[in-house]
Amino acid sequence: MSITPKSQVLHTAELVSYQEGSVVSRQITKAEAGNVTLFAFDANQGLSEHTAPYDALVHILEGEAEVTISGKPFQLKMGDAIIMPANEPHALKAIQKFKMLLTMIRA
Repeated sequence: MSITPKSQVLHTAELVSYQEGSVVSRQITKAEAGNVTLFAFDANQGLSEHTAPYDALVHILEGEAEVTISGKPFQLKMGDAIIMPANEPHALKAIQKFKMLLTMIRA
């Protein structure tokens, strides 16, 4: 997994491609304080319920997703964002194929 070079304009949604039946990720930047990762989910793909020790911001770049936090589902589409709180169970599923930017800050 390569880190994206700094000091250049990024066309974010173009940095990760859909793959049939898969979830694809690409780390954009990583530091001790946190990281930023792009994801592309094919239709009906997802991440099963899990927890993380830090808050994470999900920003939908294209498509539509269902984000479930502590059992409550949220429908997000292009341009929407949601914060998944630290230590709360969450899951993501593609309603239609979608791309997202995930920003995790360690605090």
